[in-house]
Amino acid sequence: MTLSGDPAQADDPVDPTAPTGRDEAGAAAGGTPRASVGWLAGHWEGAGVGGYPGMESFQFGQELEVAALPSGWAWRSRTWQVHPDGTLGRALAAESGFLRTPQDGSVELVLAHGSGVAEVYVGEATGQRLELRTDVVVRTASASPYAAGVRLYGLVDDELLWAFDMAAGDQEMASHVSARLRRVAVGAPLGAGPGDRAPTG
Repeated sequence: MTLSGDPAQADDPVDPTAPTGRDEAGAAAGGTPRASVGWLAGHWEGAGVGGYPGMESFQFGQELEVAALPSGWAWRSRTWQVHPDGTLGRALAAESGFLRTPQDGSVELVLAHGSGVAEVYVGEATGQRLELRTDVVVRTASASPYAAGVRLYGLVDDELLWAFDMAAGDQEMASHVSARLRRVAVGAPLGAGPGDRAPTG
């Protein structure tokens, strides 16, 4: 998997780009360096492409929000179909959870999906690059047979590029989706639905 230039709620609002109560790039209370993931903070919008063995290729729009919390980061993403003529279609996927930076210097992403899957990713951040692999995957009885995933995020020329490989059914790990996202104005609300605005990208 590669990236290239080609393709929280509280009484008081939280600035998603503001630092948390600790210096992520510096030492935590115990003196152990924590991973730095603040470059992911903000509201992002964009578009991507997807496919998988046995699946037709498709285009999608995406909104991603990463917001600072007193400890860690809130994470929310949703995607929707984009037709070849550029018109927007049905909702595709939604996920929400938390991005965490433990004292051992690793990064954890804990997610729940509307598809009936919950998963924990573990990985590391190097500069403005984050690579994560599933450590735990839990599925409901009605969920598709998804087994494992690998995610790669990177900030390139002020754009967030990301890619996702997965193993599902009888298929071993293979490329599934990738996208290019741009940060929109801090504090701009997410649209109520994909018909509110066209994706950027």
